[in-house]
Amino acid sequence: MPVPDFQTIMLPLLAYVSDGKEHSLREIIEAIASQFNLSDIDRKELLPSGQQAVIDNRVGWAATHLKMAGLLISKRRGFYAITDRGRNALSQNIDKLNIKYLKQFPEYVDFLKPKKNISDQKLDTSNDTDHDADSNSELSPIEKVEIEYQKIKDELSKELLDMIKSCSPSFFEKLVVELLVRMGYGGSRQDAVKAIGKSGDEGIDGIIKEDRLGLDVVYIQAKRWEGTVGRPEIQKFSGALLGQRAKKGVFITTSSFTKEAYDYVSRIDNKIVLIDGVQLTQLMIENNLGVSTVALYDIKKIDNDYFTGE
Repeated sequence: MPVPDFQTIMLPLLAYVSDGKEHSLREIIEAIASQFNLSDIDRKELLPSGQQAVIDNRVGWAATHLKMAGLLISKRRGFYAITDRGRNALSQNIDKLNIKYLKQFPEYVDFLKPKKNISDQKLDTSNDTDHDADSNSELSPIEKVEIEYQKIKDELSKELLDMIKSCSPSFFEKLVVELLVRMGYGGSRQDAVKAIGKSGDEGIDGIIKEDRLGLDVVYIQAKRWEGTVGRPEIQKFSGALLGQRAKKGVFITTSSFTKEAYDYVSRIDNKIVLIDGVQLTQLMIENNLGVSTVALYDIKKIDNDYFTGE
């Protein structure tokens, strides 16, 4: 079954720690995963950022909300135990424990209120934010942020690809060179330009160093195409590799590749990497090429190492 949302996790989490003992967050995560019969694939499912497992994130947020409502207590880092308020909640034989239920506790309502600085409080004359919409949310706050970030990134990728397709072949050549250098290939930009100087057919072809020492080389072909690149084109590229006695190649296109093209490169001896238009723009975004930063938002968490030995 899919990973349950963090509000669904609240009640079984509280029930699990009802024995009055302290339980580590890792122990709780494993218990919840087992209770919901999550498969290995479900347990390994990651957030969009790839930095944390979804189940870890949701159990962590469930524990945080229960703690802020006074149903759990954490006397030491990463460990939780039930409180008298938590026992009372379980004694009511409730069938659902969620944000709406927790709102009966004043300290939890205060936790939900957006924090403002003094100047903001003087300017803001509106009523407190209504969090009823959050009561039905299946996502943790971090998940919401990461999903919205991915939406922005995907939209930027589409706009970037449109820009690339409207550029001249010579500019596309320059773009590919810049990207490869930023990714650590070709040594210096000057070396890369010297290696990739043959243009034509609205693309570039050339050889670039795999590393700064030039211990190996990579043969490159890039095409500003609208149509899908099929197996025949990749076969030609593979033949060009043999002619150059090269073992590695990268085929870059502004369009996409057919299934047959991917199948072909998976079965040949030469190592050929296929980069389509979407991957190209993602690499540009990751390497800050052709894009600029609008704003930065730092999301903080407790640095447990700082408090070690306290």
